[in-house]
Amino acid sequence: QVQLVESGGGLAQPGGSLRLSCSGSGLNLNFWAVGWVRQVPGKEREGLSCIGSVDANTYYADSVKGRFVISRDYATNTVTLQMSSLHPEDTAHYYCVTDRARYCYSAEYVHYEYWGPGTPVTVSS
Repeated sequence: QVQLVESGGGLAQPGGSLRLSCSGSGLNLNFWAVGWVRQVPGKEREGLSCIGSVDANTYYADSVKGRFVISRDYATNTVTLQMSSLHPEDTAHYYCVTDRARYCYSAEYVHYEYWGPGTPVTVSS
């Protein structure tokens, strides 16, 4: 059974930072492209970033480019999203996602097959 689990969400002040991590069971994340998607209740899902498997290329939506960094740790089989310069508009539920594809479709893609339960991020003073 494929399961993704996110950790690291919470409360941050505007301009602050948070680090989200994603781990998987039932699959080796090192073999697959992994993305991050966020959603605010009542709004559309927003694809933020993706990192490829074979090429480890990274992709970012314009809304987070220059502020968020996605990376892999092959030793621990995890994918991390380092979020900096946070804005109140970054408040959302953040999901780790994968399609078990080797390469990313795009940063904005949201129709992934596998989703973690998500972790909340709140940016507020």
